[in-house]
Amino acid sequence: MNPLPASGRIGVDIHSDMTKFEDLRTRAEAGDAGAQCKLGVSYANGRGVEQDDVEALRWIRLAADQGHAASQCFLGARYATGEGVTQDDTEAVRWTRLAAEQGVSSAQYNLGLMYYEGEGVTKDDTEAAGWYRLAAEQGNGDAQFNLGVIYANGEIGVAPDYVQAHMWFNLAASRRSGEHRENAVNYRELIEGRMTPTQIVETQRLVREWETAHPR
Repeated sequence: MNPLPASGRIGVDIHSDMTKFEDLRTRAEAGDAGAQCKLGVSYANGRGVEQDDVEALRWIRLAADQGHAASQCFLGARYATGEGVTQDDTEAVRWTRLAAEQGVSSAQYNLGLMYYEGEGVTKDDTEAAGWYRLAAEQGNGDAQFNLGVIYANGEIGVAPDYVQAHMWFNLAASRRSGEHRENAVNYRELIEGRMTPTQIVETQRLVREWETAHPR
């Protein structure tokens, strides 16, 4: 089987409630890291205020410098993609790692992707799988998908493990949407065609156990 391609979307999930913008700004100016993050995201998205990448990054950085994990993830993603800032793999890895170590699943996924693709770090499939797994255990569908790819291709120094691959594709399909869900379903079916009935039953058991242990 030809190696399956992984998903390569750097992303961060932060939203800002703009119902009390002036109160938000007051708290941000007083040094509240959470408010600084929300204010930065507001400028980034142009919600309740004119879109302004410079202001967005200024507020986000203030929060990130205080150790605010979501802001660190946002800053890492911006450096990785070069959106609103000069693209810099080293800075992307630095900020993403800080957020990942605090348990932000999107940062864990992004750091796994950096190791998987060798962007800003030496390519290391084992390290990538470790970060993907941390995010996948939190229900991150993209991480679950890429972990399935690693198991399907046997990219962590062992032979392909179709039971694990099928399980993660199954979980990813229930958490992704649109074409990304379709990809997970297609990969699951491709792997299923190479499995024995006993292996498929084992996968179904593992999926049920995982879902029970990780209620939504």
